[in-house]
Amino acid sequence: MEKISNGYFYNPTKGNLKINGVIEELRHYISEKPEKFYDIIVGCDSSSGEEPHFPLAVVILRTGEGGRFFLKKVAYKGRKFYNWKQRILEEVFLSCQLALYLRENFEKNLQDLNSPDNIRYQFRYIHADVGENGKTKNMIKEVTGLIKGNGFEPKIKPESFVASTVADRYS
Repeated sequence: MEKISNGYFYNPTKGNLKINGVIEELRHYISEKPEKFYDIIVGCDSSSGEEPHFPLAVVILRTGEGGRFFLKKVAYKGRKFYNWKQRILEEVFLSCQLALYLRENFEKNLQDLNSPDNIRYQFRYIHADVGENGKTKNMIKEVTGLIKGNGFEPKIKPESFVASTVADRYS
């Protein structure tokens, strides 16, 4: 969790934000149009190589009106990932850690601010960069089990756009 809570998330509009700033921006974005429905989704990708970095993304979608994203690059100094399976599992592990932290603290933030009960959002999906085609197909059960075990619903390619498009763009 230390890798996630230290440092900054980048947002093209707001610049660099601490994790609490991301939570505040999620709340603010919803409060702009509380009558709309929102999806909050987490996903991660990784660069190739033995010492990869892991772009970790949080996306909030306002149904029918686009959304915003927040991105943090996580790196491990001196820790090597010798194969792609280790990298995939680390992507999912980081996604689960971030999603659990955000869900708990975002809901607490809404309660602390006496937000209206009619706010409609869901925070149930984690996107994983695995799919039925390619070398990751043998990891689908393992990855989806890890996500389900943390209380979220997994999405895999081609539906996992937060991992395979948003985070991938920064890997």
